[in-house]
Amino acid sequence: MRQLTEEETRVLFEKLAGYIGRNISNLVDSKEQPHVFRLQKDRVYYVPENVARLATSVARPNLISLGACLGKFTKTGKFRIHVTALPILAPNAKYKVWIKPNGEMPFLYGNHVLKAHIGKMSEDIPEHAGVIVYSMNDIPLGFGVSSKSTSECRDMPPTGIVAFRQADIGEYLRDEDTLFT
Repeated sequence: MRQLTEEETRVLFEKLAGYIGRNISNLVDSKEQPHVFRLQKDRVYYVPENVARLATSVARPNLISLGACLGKFTKTGKFRIHVTALPILAPNAKYKVWIKPNGEMPFLYGNHVLKAHIGKMSEDIPEHAGVIVYSMNDIPLGFGVSSKSTSECRDMPPTGIVAFRQADIGEYLRDEDTLFT
């Protein structure tokens, strides 16, 4: 396990900024329990600082996971956020979409969010911005990218796609064999 390089940190923060905006400072500058980002086998972990110090005594081949996995770097150097980052992204979300109960199952089965399933959404969501998808009971279900701005979504037909799904909590069941490998 090692610290992220300057380039890796820049790519990670650009990706996170798409979902949480300037709230990245909440992740980095926590006074009561400081956290750090660590890299292990192309995966980025969000770890409490005291746990990261203790983990240095474990050999790299023996260390499987540590903290919350935010995602992984691809071979081309891009960063891909995993569904395991949802508990970290959701409290700091900049743009949110709430879906009705009849839209929860299609979303959790891996489909995009349709306008017919929207219960409410944040105002002034721009096109292609990162959004966190919630149930009407404020339970985070996943995240994705908005297909259109909020004002354009109001004029869409009910079958139009409002948000492209990138990850949802149904992946824990669908991809349980490969999620942590």
